[in-house]
Amino acid sequence: MSESMTDVIEVLGAAGVELRNMKRLLGDAGESAWDLLLDWLVDDWFRLDVLGLENIPADGPAVVVANHSGAWGLDAFVLQKVFTRTIHRPLHVPAAPLVFRIPVIGSYARKKGAIPLDPLLGLEHLNAGELVGVFPEGISGLEKPFGQRYRLRPFSPGFAVTAVRAGAPVVPVSVIGAEEACPRMGEVPALARLLDLPYFPITPVFPLPSKWLVTVGEPIPAPPRPTSYAERSAAARRLCADTQAAVQDLVDRERGRRDTPFW
Repeated sequence: MSESMTDVIEVLGAAGVELRNMKRLLGDAGESAWDLLLDWLVDDWFRLDVLGLENIPADGPAVVVANHSGAWGLDAFVLQKVFTRTIHRPLHVPAAPLVFRIPVIGSYARKKGAIPLDPLLGLEHLNAGELVGVFPEGISGLEKPFGQRYRLRPFSPGFAVTAVRAGAPVVPVSVIGAEEACPRMGEVPALARLLDLPYFPITPVFPLPSKWLVTVGEPIPAPPRPTSYAERSAAARRLCADTQAAVQDLVDRERGRRDTPFW
């Protein structure tokens, strides 16, 4: 190989290293900017209040279960931010593959504890004594028309199956404010297909300054783990129903604490 060709290869290799470093630096800067934006949204834009943090176990496993609302699912990031700042315990939230594909936000979510969505729903984290946060309404919670806000969609029972297996208590949480911050006024199916999204909502480009309230309810103990599959399934169904009722009760009660949705 000629000396000139060797020089070209070395230059290309150095350029590749520089490009990778630049990409990493830009990613880090983007994540920092997103984190600062979340801080500002929580503190100044949404003026978020939190009640009931004493109901979160100081240690040991727990499944935190919240209502899912608002067109873009911003509530997951806000809840994770609240837990990290107030109780200093990371909250591992199972997230759909779409979240991890979004530049900056995907890498940020992973670093803050988001985990890939799978049938076990964070069982290994519960077994390690950690917190797992779930939104059992799934995407259907985000697709609710604005006229049906805060009416919970049926919960998927996967979280209850995992809680029973791990022997972890379930902590109900209500999130009030996301429905008004990102109201779903409609959707554009053609754009959803074009961008490979579950749906593309018609909603304000930037969240509206609604008043947010996060309320943590009393834990629901996991039942003793039954020995048979049929008994475990029945116990999980009961736990799922009890949890949905607890979250809906919290949502209904806490909505009345605001004078208006924007104050």
